[in-house]
Amino acid sequence: MRLIPTLAALAIAAAPAAATLAPGAKAPDFTTRGAIAGKVFTVHLADQLKKGPVVLYFFPAAYTGGCNAEAHAFAEAIPDFQKAGATVIGMSADTVDTLATFSAEKCAGKFAVASAGPAVVKGYDVAFPKQIQGRSITSRTSYVIARDGRVTFVHDDMKPDEHVALTLAAVRKLNHS
Repeated sequence: MRLIPTLAALAIAAAPAAATLAPGAKAPDFTTRGAIAGKVFTVHLADQLKKGPVVLYFFPAAYTGGCNAEAHAFAEAIPDFQKAGATVIGMSADTVDTLATFSAEKCAGKFAVASAGPAVVKGYDVAFPKQIQGRSITSRTSYVIARDGRVTFVHDDMKPDEHVALTLAAVRKLNHS
């Protein structure tokens, strides 16, 4: 089921988000199902961190205006994240089936999106206080997680505009510290 972008945008704009998983905190490990380029696979944070830092960005709901734009912006910047040694993973409370299609269509098959179940949503403190059309959604919160599993950067803003640039800058800073 796809959300109506205008209704979702109105509801998202109506309530502020607040992430409390602060820089320095240990990022909760998780294993979930996700997709890249439409292919479903298992996503385990600890495995991804073995490769280098991870940008874990939570988005409210696939196929809404802001989330489509954010996914496109991350897809365009994947070469820059790869050059900086980082893996990007998008997460939402959407079903794996929805995310499989979204990964191919809106993420251009360039990075994984994964389903955030209740434990992940709680662990990262990204539960949005309202439901959209009876569905739970997450706040729009981006985390940069260092290879040691510690959060080094958090950007919590329901507007998608700065998430890519700020997380990329944080990854680059992490590599120079």
